[in-house]
Amino acid sequence: MGLTKAKLEIEKEFGLNIIDVLFNPSEYQLTDGANYSEKKIPGLDGPVFQYISGEATELSLNLFLDTYVPKSSSLFSFGTPEVSTDVSNITRQIADATSIDGSLHRPPKVTFKWGSLNFQGVVTKFNHTYTMFTESGMPVRAKVSLTFKSLISPKDTRRKSPFESPDRTKYRTIRQGLGLWDIANLEYGDPDLWKVIARENGILNPLDVAPGQVIKVPAL
Repeated sequence: MGLTKAKLEIEKEFGLNIIDVLFNPSEYQLTDGANYSEKKIPGLDGPVFQYISGEATELSLNLFLDTYVPKSSSLFSFGTPEVSTDVSNITRQIADATSIDGSLHRPPKVTFKWGSLNFQGVVTKFNHTYTMFTESGMPVRAKVSLTFKSLISPKDTRRKSPFESPDRTKYRTIRQGLGLWDIANLEYGDPDLWKVIARENGILNPLDVAPGQVIKVPAL
């Protein structure tokens, strides 16, 4: 079985522009993250962190492009000898993936394929450094640094919220400065669910609670 080469597939209006990578990357990095909001609640020693959403997975890697053909390789060759070409023709194709495609009216989707990795996203950062030139100044080798952000489908990658409803009924004592919305935020991760607690306890006005009062927190 031969060596599997990495490749970039850049979306076009019709079909794909496929760029084969001559040298596979030595490593790549995948980064995940999450967004939280911080809410300060009177009576608590520290803030409450509420999960907002997950972030798109980020892929970072370096590619090495080489279009140099040594002159000696064309000696004693049959047919048309191979010659070096301008490597910027390739880097320009990758750079185009960071701007809006006129036919698509948005940046194109880019897929990086190598082995078990099949990463589809958009290019958010692109840096290219030319490292070798011909006598005429034509660049023939380049190092390309790429950062992608994955295209998340809410249906396929919906993250499980850490603020799941309790699986059993609980009882909580109202403390000074603590309201029903604060308890709802602590128990359910959503202060707007104070109405569930109010309805369970027959409370018509959420302000009609007093310190020391025990309330029932139902399972959802």
